[in-house]
Amino acid sequence: MGELRRWDRLCIGGEWVEASGPGAVDVVNPYSEEVCAQVPRGDATDAARAVAAARAAFGPWSRTAVEERAAVLSRIGDGIAARTAELGAMVAEEVGMPINLATMIQVGLPVMTFSTMAPLLAAFPFEERVGNSLVVREPVGVVAAITPWNYPLHLIAAKVAAALGAGCTVVLKPSELAPSVAFVLAEIVHAAGLPAGVFNLMTGEGPEVGEALVSSPGVDMVSFTGSTDVGRRVAAAAASTVKRVALELGGKSANVVLDDADLPAAVRATVTSAFLNSGQTCSALTRMLVPRPRLAEAEQLAAAATADYVPGDPFADGTRLGPLVSSAQRERVRGYIRGAVADGARLVVGGADPPAGLDRGYFVAATVLSDVRPGMRVEQEEVFGPVLAVIPYDTEDEAVDIANDTIYGLHAGVWSADPDRALAIARRMRTGMVEVNGGVFNPLAPWGGTRQSGNGRELGRRGIEEFLETKSLQL
Repeated sequence: MGELRRWDRLCIGGEWVEASGPGAVDVVNPYSEEVCAQVPRGDATDAARAVAAARAAFGPWSRTAVEERAAVLSRIGDGIAARTAELGAMVAEEVGMPINLATMIQVGLPVMTFSTMAPLLAAFPFEERVGNSLVVREPVGVVAAITPWNYPLHLIAAKVAAALGAGCTVVLKPSELAPSVAFVLAEIVHAAGLPAGVFNLMTGEGPEVGEALVSSPGVDMVSFTGSTDVGRRVAAAAASTVKRVALELGGKSANVVLDDADLPAAVRATVTSAFLNSGQTCSALTRMLVPRPRLAEAEQLAAAATADYVPGDPFADGTRLGPLVSSAQRERVRGYIRGAVADGARLVVGGADPPAGLDRGYFVAATVLSDVRPGMRVEQEEVFGPVLAVIPYDTEDEAVDIANDTIYGLHAGVWSADPDRALAIARRMRTGMVEVNGGVFNPLAPWGGTRQSGNGRELGRRGIEEFLETKSLQL
């Protein structure tokens, strides 16, 4: 995009105000390795101001008619759609996702999330009679929404649209690695006529600002998406005020390919999932379990599919694999690859060496490892890079055991020529979501995980429910 973007004020109480913290936070383009944007370095004082503004706005907003809230959310969706090209380019520049995918996924999904809120709210049962009781669903209150960098606008929309639709007010703290889309959203929210203080935006370093929001007695709920390690700290900090916490954390998702599956289709789908957004996707299918007799064939198919993922400029035509978000992330992923080889995994394609022909950018080659054994670090831990682990198995029960044998439970997949057989395996997966024979993402279905992949759900009707409390009125 060229010019340095400077956001020098926070959005608090319906106004753009100066931050209390010193200086600015630099945002680095992971392809050029140059600063492409700057945002305010907010601090705990700013967090307190934002919470106070949201607290003051909660009463009036929570009492607005559902139809009024739905209309505002629809206007926000229209506003995002009108700035699609600008927002897609921002994501491509700050995250490194290829521009065509950034535009389609990272902007298209938020438009859908806001635009579908009106019919969801119209059909939502906010009240019901149970015997002599009237059971009502009321907004939980002030929500601190803390979001990551990998899908910056999509994951903001998943929280903010549902929270506002439920009647809550919001303090949004986006990741400082990819914050620009949040400032554009604040502009769109203001233009859509959302009352002052209902939506507040602040940026700053995670430990200080995030801690202030999570521990604040003025915040009724925290909705956090990020790593499992940070999620544990969020839950611990929130416990001091016994507030509600929704966590969408990491994953180590397995795709179980059964012996009767269409192997070429299954492998192609796994590679696509594993390398989307350079592997920086919490639900990526990064473990592919294949019957031992078909291991060699699966390796050949995976190597062939990986050839399409040549690292390159996110703005160039045809690029499917951009850089990782930071130098630290690049070195972390390369470390996992080296460690896997040292542990006995076999390199099929890719590797830890810098990709040829690229003298800048935080790139890691699309990598396929085979003969990965259960218990290896690369099989157990979330790598968050373009690394696919191929694991052979001997029996169907063994495959299910391997798939379930991690601390995570976010996502999984299963492939079989027999739909009933595939569905039976899917029911045995200890995960919040399962793709059956490549079933496509449904933005109206609940999204979220089990075990150390988190708790709570986002998107669709279930996403609205997350931000509501239940009250019984005995009549």
